Amino acid sequence: MIQKHLRSAATVLSSACLVLGSMGDAFAATQRNPADSYPTATPIKHLVVIFQENISFDHYFATYPYATNPPNESPFQGLPGTPRVNNLLSSGLLDENPNSVQPFRLDPAQAVTCDENHGYSAEQSAFDKGLMDKFPESTGSGGASCDYGHGAGLVMGYYDGNTVTAFWNYAQHFAMSDNHFSTMFGPSTPGALNLIAGYTTGATVVSGSAAGNTANGATTNATIIGDPRPFLDDCHPANKTYVRIDNGNLNVGDLLNGKQYSWGWFQGGFAPTAVVNGVAVCGAQSTGLAGATADYISHHEPFLYFPQTANQHHVRPASVGVVGTAADTLTNHQYDLSDFFTALDNGQLPAVSYVKAKGEYDGHPGYSDPLDEQKFIVSTINRLEASPEWKSTAVVILYDDSDGWYDHAMDPVVNQSSAADDTLTGPGSCGVTPGTGIPGRCGYGPRQPLLVISPYARQNYVDHQITDQSSVLRFVEDNWSLGRLGNGSTDEKAGTLNGLFDFSGLRKAPKLILDPVTGLPIS
Repeated sequence: MIQKHLRSAATVLSSACLVLGSMGDAFAATQRNPADSYPTATPIKHLVVIFQENISFDHYFATYPYATNPPNESPFQGLPGTPRVNNLLSSGLLDENPNSVQPFRLDPAQAVTCDENHGYSAEQSAFDKGLMDKFPESTGSGGASCDYGHGAGLVMGYYDGNTVTAFWNYAQHFAMSDNHFSTMFGPSTPGALNLIAGYTTGATVVSGSAAGNTANGATTNATIIGDPRPFLDDCHPANKTYVRIDNGNLNVGDLLNGKQYSWGWFQGGFAPTAVVNGVAVCGAQSTGLAGATADYISHHEPFLYFPQTANQHHVRPASVGVVGTAADTLTNHQYDLSDFFTALDNGQLPAVSYVKAKGEYDGHPGYSDPLDEQKFIVSTINRLEASPEWKSTAVVILYDDSDGWYDHAMDPVVNQSSAADDTLTGPGSCGVTPGTGIPGRCGYGPRQPLLVISPYARQNYVDHQITDQSSVLRFVEDNWSLGRLGNGSTDEKAGTLNGLFDFSGLRKAPKLILDPVTGLPIS
């Protein structure tokens, strides 16, 4: 099944590129891009944040840069002088691990796996007060068709450079971090909100249960720890908890709007497939290795939780020329993913672009996988590298949560909490005595991959400085001189991404064009 799927991948991607490339050709591609003239603290004029789903650092980089290289799999050989990485090899935990199941390699034929338990409490329990030894018991899940006989022990599985080949090649030629964490424990929604605002507080439950420790709930103190859906979204699913974050709470979009800088959130499947009585329907589906899945996933769209940046009815932009700009008065800067490629192809790449793949390509276990994810990541970066804007562009690849996958690195506890859902340092405690801290904000959470791909990225470099999801927020604030959000945002304490860049201009990183299917260099 996988070989058949891979043979058709190039055709699918080529067709997609033709469709996207034909959109907006009437728009003058030679017009000046306003983003090129915005004052910036670095040479980066365009930041593209590719925000993927549910991967821990060890799940993708447990043995980097050493791959097994069996026959008939994409080969990988690390470059001489590759820096040391804090992974299962360097830590000695590959063969002598304190968990009840030892780490094991998943091969490309095992790309489709079960979704693990990545709840706020479950992840803390897996950490077991820093011993990092309760993953199968706390976050492991099993399923007859997706655990390959490992049951809950599947959570200890990892891929190497023969499966996540593109990610390893990007790490070899550009920069990666081995000390990057979720801002807090928990699933998709907290991660997405921390990316754009650095906080998950201030939520109002509009309908549904406010109970914590559920897949779609929020803590009773209005701090989101689960996956409630944005109330201001026609395309949210039925029978869930719906919330909004209002009362003057801001996100990075407000800061960018304040200076009339171009930006946008671009998500697969956002464009309606129908509008019924004024209500948008997002019915697009795609089929990948894991089968058919919805393109659009509501709780992965963080700006819709805020009234001032919501596009509840998924209204489309009036024209190509206004995408991402202050002239677009219809969308609140919330777009379909196709609009990103249209803007790119017409020389109008916004200053800040948040790119969210459709479900098939977002990497989320259960309905996506690393091979489908690789196709999207590589195809997107190849197109960016082919654009005139590449000379001043940086791509940051990071994730919303760990999915509960095993990672051996204990997070530094910088956000203490004492909610009933906390278990990190004891019942009802995350680093503090119960009754203190900010309930529901336990973090940092699990370690995740972070890569920077840019002419200004350091080459074959591993950054060890501590960063979190809100470090991307801080980079946007600092690079475009936006100021801080306040309101308890972790932007104030977040580590910077500067260690991944070399802005001296003395040694710019060359382009790296990869094959979307194999992840191997083609030029």
